[in-house]
Amino acid sequence: MIRKLRWKVVAVTMAVVTAVLLGAMAAVLLSSRAALENQNRDQLRQALQGEAFLPERSGDRAAERAARRIFVAEVYAGGTVRLNQGAFEDLGDEETVLAIINACLAKDEDYGLLEEYDLRYLRQSTPLYLRIAFADSSLEQGTLRAMRVTAALVGAAAFLALLGLSYLLSGLVTKPVEKAWQQQQQFLSDASHELKTPLTVILSSADLLAETASADSAGYVDNIRSESRRMKKLVENMLTLARADDGGHSAAFTLTDWSDTVIDTALRFEPVAFEAGRRLLYDIDENLAVWGDGEQLGRLTAILLDNAIKYAPEGTEVRLSLRREDKTARLTVENGGTPVPPEKIPHLFDRFYRLDEARSDTEGFGLGLAIARSIVTQHGGSIHCESDSRSTRFVAILPVKKAAAQASAAAAAHILSGREKEGGDEGTSG
Repeated sequence: MIRKLRWKVVAVTMAVVTAVLLGAMAAVLLSSRAALENQNRDQLRQALQGEAFLPERSGDRAAERAARRIFVAEVYAGGTVRLNQGAFEDLGDEETVLAIINACLAKDEDYGLLEEYDLRYLRQSTPLYLRIAFADSSLEQGTLRAMRVTAALVGAAAFLALLGLSYLLSGLVTKPVEKAWQQQQQFLSDASHELKTPLTVILSSADLLAETASADSAGYVDNIRSESRRMKKLVENMLTLARADDGGHSAAFTLTDWSDTVIDTALRFEPVAFEAGRRLLYDIDENLAVWGDGEQLGRLTAILLDNAIKYAPEGTEVRLSLRREDKTARLTVENGGTPVPPEKIPHLFDRFYRLDEARSDTEGFGLGLAIARSIVTQHGGSIHCESDSRSTRFVAILPVKKAAAQASAAAAAHILSGREKEGGDEGTSG
C-alpha cells in the first residue's frame, strides 16, 4: 500500500512537472518561430521598398547567405516578369523562377511560405505591376528544427532528473504515513493475538459451565458462548486481514489445482445450502492450476458461497462455476434476490461495510468480502460484483499456470511410469 501511495505521489508530481515543462518549451519554440518570421518579413519589406538588403562584409555568413537568396520579381499586367536585386542565379534556370512566381500567384495570402521551394514571399500591389519579394526559409526551418531537438533533449534530461528527485522526496512525504500504517498493522496483529487467548479461556469456561448450569442460567451461558464465538471469529478475521496487508502468505504459494479446491468447498457447502432452503448447483472445469495458497483459495470460495447462500431468497438456486477463459480462470458465484444498488457496489469490499437492507439480521461483521479481495489481490487477480434484476454475481479472476500444470502432470506421469516399470522388473525377477 505504501509503495502504491509513493508512486501515486510521484505520478501526480511528474504530471504537473511535465505540463509545466511542455508549456515552457512550447512558449520558447513559438516565440522563437515568431521572432524568425518577423525577421524574415522585415527583410522582405525592405526589399519591396527598394532598400539595400545585401549586407556588407560583416562576417555574419548566415546573414549574407540569407540575403543572397532574397530576390524581387515585378509581374506586369501583360504577363511580363522582370527580376531585380538579389542573386537569382542561385535559384536555378528561368523555368524554375517562373514556377516559383506562379506558385506564389496561386496563393490567396499576400504573405506566406512556399514549402516546396523553401521560400517565404511578400506581395505588394502597385498601379503598374505586382511586386513580390522572396526570401530563403531553409535557414529559418533549420534553426527551428535544431531548437526542437535541443528542447527535446533538455526536456528529457530534466524529466529524468526531476523523476529521480520526486521519487526521493516522495519517500520523505510518505514516511509518516508508512510509520502510522506499520503501527496500525502492528496494533491489529498484537491485539488479535492477545485477544485470542482470553477468548479461548472464556469459551472453555463457558462450555464447562454449561454442563452444570441450571435451567434459569442456561440461557445466559448460551449467550456467553455465542457472543464469545462471534468475537473470536472477528479477531481471527482481523488477524487474517493484518497478515494479508503484510503479504505474509506469498512464501507459502505453490502450484495449486484450483478446480479441486473449489469442488471440495462446494461439497462442504451442499448441506449448508440444503439446511438454508437453497439449492447449490456448480459447474467446474477440471485441471485449472494456479500459483497460490490452496487453503486461502478454499477460503475465498467459502466466503463467496456463504455470502450467496445467506442472501439468496429461500427456495432459489445458488450457482457456482469455474471456467477457463484464455489465460485466466474465472470463478463466479451467483444468487438471485434484490439487486444491489449501483452506488453501493464499489463499497461492498470495504472493511466493516454492510448493506443495512439485506444484512441487518445477520451475524456477519462486514469483513468477509474484504478478506476475499485481499486473497485475490495476493494471488495477482481481480474480483468484482455484478448485480441486476436477474441476479447478483461475484466474479474472481486468477491467472492460470498452464505451462507449469503441464510440466507437473508430465513429471507425475514420468514418476508413475517409472514405478510401474520397477514393479514389472521385480515381478519378472521373482
